[in-house]
Formats: sequence, structure tokens, C-alpha cells
Amino acid sequence: MDMPRDMQLEQLAQHTDAALLDRYAAGDPAAARALTLRLVPRALGYAARLLGDAAEAEDVAQEAMLRLWRAAPGWRSGEAQVTTWLYRVVTNLCTDRLRSRKRRPVTALEAAPEMADGGPGAVAGMIEADRMAALQAALDALPDRQRQAVVLRHIEGLTNPEIAAVMDIGVEAVESLTARGKRALSAILAGRREELGYEDED
Repeated sequence: MDMPRDMQLEQLAQHTDAALLDRYAAGDPAAARALTLRLVPRALGYAARLLGDAAEAEDVAQEAMLRLWRAAPGWRSGEAQVTTWLYRVVTNLCTDRLRSRKRRPVTALEAAPEMADGGPGAVAGMIEADRMAALQAALDALPDRQRQAVVLRHIEGLTNPEIAAVMDIGVEAVESLTARGKRALSAILAGRREELGYEDED
């Protein structure tokens, strides 16, 4: 009797990324589902922050996962973390798109949700959407390498050595990029606290 899919995915969730990739390479489709559920949201979120365009980010995340599946049969566990490899591929795909992209208006990452009334929930939703759009616009204004480093460190939560591996640079360069990026973001967003609904917050 086959195990229910939910229970199977729950068990597979205990495996490492590399173990799941090995299982996929050996022909286990459930391992691919489990790894997809784990990695796609991270790839999608990272790409969206780099590109400022949700539709393009979906394309990048899909292409990055396709490359991962193609790489699976030759994957050598222990040489690189799956997430480091994936972030590097997403970074490269986004860099290619940004280089070829013509100047055009920035598309807001997340539009304000439609609300039926003007109650507290609606106001909170609009403030949060404005905050997200302001952050994305500020990220879009950063040089590509600073944006990559800031997103990886402060949004994706990677350590400096992990970022160094993704970006193929030294740890000191990562520290410099993130510091400059944070200063630039602070300068860009300075004076907008009240506009973005932070006036009542410490």
C-alpha cells in the first residue's frame, strides 16, 4: 500500500537538500516535489528582490530549478550546498536580465490588496504594500552587486561566507558591499517614515 502523498512529503522534509537531490537523480519524483516546495519560494523571493518584477522572477526561478534538475545526476554532495548553487544561478540569471533590460518604469513587486472597506485591515494592508513597494524601489536604486549582497544578507538571511560563495568574492568584499548598500538604502528611505506609516513606531 502506497504512503499518502502528504505523509511522504512530511518524511522527505527531514532530508537535506543534497539528499533529496540524490533521491531525485535516482528516480524519486516525491523527492523532487519536496525539494521544489523548499527551494522555489526562496529562489522566487530572491529573484523578485533583484529584478523588481514578479513575472520575470517566476521565469528565473523556473529556469534555475530546471538547471538544478539537469545538474542532479552529476551532483557531488559535499562540494557545494544546493542553496548556494541555486542562489548563484539565480544571481547570474537576474544579472543577465538586468543587463539586457531596456530602461522602463519599475513595476511594483506587490500591489496593494483589494479591500472591501476602509477598515483597519484595509489601512494596514495598504501601509504594508506601500512599505514593500518603497523597499523594492530603494533596492532597485542600488548598484547590482550591492543589491545582491544586501538581499542575500538582510532578506534571505545568509551569512557573509555563504554570500561570498554565492557571489564568488571574498568575505571582506561582502562586508563592504552590504555596508555600502545599507547606507545607501537608509539615505534613499530617509524622511519617508511618516509617509510609510512608521511615525508611531520606535
